[in-house]
Amino acid sequence: MKTTRKNVYDMTQDRLEKIFSGFDNVYVSFSGGKDSGVLLNLCIDYIRKHKLDRKLTVFHMDYEVQYQETIEYVERVFKSNADILDVYRVCVPFKVITCTSMYQQFWRPWDDTCQDIWVREMPEGCYRKEDFPFYTEDMWDYEFQYKFAHWLHIQKKAQRTCCLVGIRTQESYNRWRTIYSSKNYQKYRGLKWTRRCGEYIYNAYPIYDWQTTDVWTANGKFKWDYNHLYDLYYQAGVSLEKQRVASPFLSQAIGSLKLYRAIDPDMWGRMINRVNGVGFAGIYGGTTALGWQSIKLPKNMTWADYMKFLLSTLPEETRNNYLEKLSVSVAFWKNKGGCLANETIKKLEDAGISITVGEKSNYKTSKKPVRMDYLDDIDIPEFKEIPTFKRICICILKNDHCCKYMGFSPNKHEKELRENVMKKYQSLF
Repeated sequence: MKTTRKNVYDMTQDRLEKIFSGFDNVYVSFSGGKDSGVLLNLCIDYIRKHKLDRKLTVFHMDYEVQYQETIEYVERVFKSNADILDVYRVCVPFKVITCTSMYQQFWRPWDDTCQDIWVREMPEGCYRKEDFPFYTEDMWDYEFQYKFAHWLHIQKKAQRTCCLVGIRTQESYNRWRTIYSSKNYQKYRGLKWTRRCGEYIYNAYPIYDWQTTDVWTANGKFKWDYNHLYDLYYQAGVSLEKQRVASPFLSQAIGSLKLYRAIDPDMWGRMINRVNGVGFAGIYGGTTALGWQSIKLPKNMTWADYMKFLLSTLPEETRNNYLEKLSVSVAFWKNKGGCLANETIKKLEDAGISITVGEKSNYKTSKKPVRMDYLDDIDIPEFKEIPTFKRICICILKNDHCCKYMGFSPNKHEKELRENVMKKYQSLF
């Protein structure tokens, strides 16, 4: 008997049935981007089609600095579906990473102390920091998301809460790992596209297997409203894979920051005074002027020397941040070792570099752990996998305070802060 294979839309309908039948409190994390937008439309259509006697909660973190098209799209969605949406539009001055400045590691949207230079007025009916008893000034945006889920669970007096997140594995390896990681043991009824965040609280990723073309096919087929910023991106020649709606000050967005000048000049004029370094990064972010894309070593210097020079030009707090991350990385490669493929190991051995190769890693990988000292530089295709002072220099020149270019994980202090937050809220259930 021939069976018909379901497409991603049909499979998502099955997932939504499991979600809405298994959770009395369901909310969508909605950014205004294409993925969260199509997920929200899927949920709205599902509720209307099945005539469910319930409202859908929408969680929108308003970062103050956004394209006008994004702002208008968000407001259209909320207004046209007001009968079934319970909206939490959050305007809170949590800390958000910025890579536009060597002086600022973070900025705060809706910061009370900067109200005279806000890029726009705070939306009516939004939720402010006073509405959330768990808010503190030390809180990062990702911490706020985690605490919001637990706070909402209590507010709704829910038995089970599910936060729907519009991530797709096509977008990045980290998103793929969110779904397929062998460490994701805590799932809702064994469903791989779910993850437990607390007692009776889960995240779900119903469109994890969608392609970018699926998103736009659905928008066209069902005539769903969408953020017309993407039309402007298309007209500006931005490829589908790089069309993103996110904080403009993240390292991934620096190259496209200049688009604000052409697409939304009014917003650009306001935002250059809002966060340090935006003007320079917007003009030169996609060029060699920031110094890292075609970085050249000054004469009579090693990369270690150049790193010390760059660090000497930074404010003390920023300098200490890089030094702390460097010390952690040096100790990691010396004592534990990073996992490298056999081909990479052979290239290091052929180059005469002193390394110690272990037989087996604690991680589930065919790669082997390699212990070694930091190198000054190395000319192999796997450059980004090897610990070098040149890579630290690139991080500094990119204003990459988190050292994501180096593949750094959060340091001990950052992990402790996150763990303390999670322990505190776990104890409430």
